Amino acid sequence: MKKPIIIVLLLSLIAANPSISAQDHSTTSDNYLERHPIYDYQDQMLNSTDTIPGFLENQNKVKITGTIYQSDGTTPAKDVILYIEQAEEHGDFDLREDNEKRYVHNRGWVKTDANGHYTFYTYVPGNDRRYNQLQQLFPAIKEPSKAEYDIASFLFEEDPLLTKRCRKRMAKKGDPTRILDLNEIDGLMVAQKDIILPSAPESL
Repeated sequence: MKKPIIIVLLLSLIAANPSISAQDHSTTSDNYLERHPIYDYQDQMLNSTDTIPGFLENQNKVKITGTIYQSDGTTPAKDVILYIEQAEEHGDFDLREDNEKRYVHNRGWVKTDANGHYTFYTYVPGNDRRYNQLQQLFPAIKEPSKAEYDIASFLFEEDPLLTKRCRKRMAKKGDPTRILDLNEIDGLMVAQKDIILPSAPESL
């Protein structure tokens, strides 16, 4: 008879404190060594603009800016964290370590503003020709109250390894918007990259 009473009390406690039921879903972000690097911004205040390490040192500077929309494609999505990591100018990943966790040094975080806008200042990464590696930025998304998820990498229109065959394959998959088209504005190469969120990513 005691077990049903205990269960009822526990259910009542959870109902009265919704945050308790959400605790289990945040374990991936709490475990520093195993969590996705999108959570590794530590105590820095996120805003809609960030600069990737290496921007100042590299010649192929790029400004990537755009709007993140809800799944309807028209409603701006605010307070969405967009994380990007990338190789350095020679196509290698600059791997470092913090508290026994390895991470990519060339990375950054933004959180969209009320209009869904974001901006990254970065550079065009190099090709790793040993592995026929394209010039890529690797993004991940964290929507409020939803689990993080990776999205397709951003590519560059002028990449010498981005062949016609690659382009045709992406076109068949309906994903040509992965390719960033750079245009020079006030001496800086600029790419417009809007993102439409999927209709039902995993909720927390």
